[in-house]
Amino acid sequence: MDRYAVIGNPVAHSKSPQIHAEFARLTGERLTYSTLLAPLNDFAGTVTEFIQSGGKGLNVTVPFKVEAFDFAYSLSDRAQAAGAVNTLSFNAGEIVGDNTDGAGLVRDITYNLRFPIQGRRILLLGAGGAARGVILPLFAEDPSMIVIANRTVARAEELAAHFSSHARIESMSFDSDALQAGQFDLIINATAASLGNDSLPLPATVFSKDALAYDMMYGKGDLPFLNLARQAGAQTADGLGMLVEQAAESFFIWRGVRPYTASVLKQLRDS
Repeated sequence: MDRYAVIGNPVAHSKSPQIHAEFARLTGERLTYSTLLAPLNDFAGTVTEFIQSGGKGLNVTVPFKVEAFDFAYSLSDRAQAAGAVNTLSFNAGEIVGDNTDGAGLVRDITYNLRFPIQGRRILLLGAGGAARGVILPLFAEDPSMIVIANRTVARAEELAAHFSSHARIESMSFDSDALQAGQFDLIINATAASLGNDSLPLPATVFSKDALAYDMMYGKGDLPFLNLARQAGAQTADGLGMLVEQAAESFFIWRGVRPYTASVLKQLRDS
């Protein structure tokens, strides 16, 4: 059977084998999917060995997404925009890099949560790799504007400049007057604050009526960002749906079949 895996360090905690095993069962695709621990100093060697043993594709998790970007022979547009790769495909000597994080986020928001993005004002919190990877797919949904807010405004300005061909993107710091006075329909937390259960210096007024607050983190309990959003009357969601949907996008790239995700997401939530 065709072999796939998720590569990272650490990687034993990954839910990807469970997710892809269920995708294979639902679609009838014959494949195996496992974890692959790579030494921090030998990502390329580990991937090369996997390819030589007949491996067909890899999901890439921390800390190797930038190395995967450099390792790929060719890159999708969204991988180019993200500057990182989370999906590698090996076929006929080709190594193709893609990034499915943004597609997974958009699919979860628009399909699972039934929240259309077109015409909405988006506040994207953070200016690191997680934020960078979702901007192009968000723009593809035709929002009215994307505002990037970051503690260090220079990083937000740099990220906005990278996507300057899109006229509807702005940057600001968390304490700027414009952010304090603004209202947004979709607020996405792409910072690492929730990893440490830390709060963000956001006023409750940033959430418009019927806003959706989305935290890319999951499995950390009652996140301070989502708690603030609930108190402001916003709809809330964590990133578990994004995890499942980005995996489904990888599965589609590899197998040409898009798995039904609702039952997989429910299975993860229940567990």
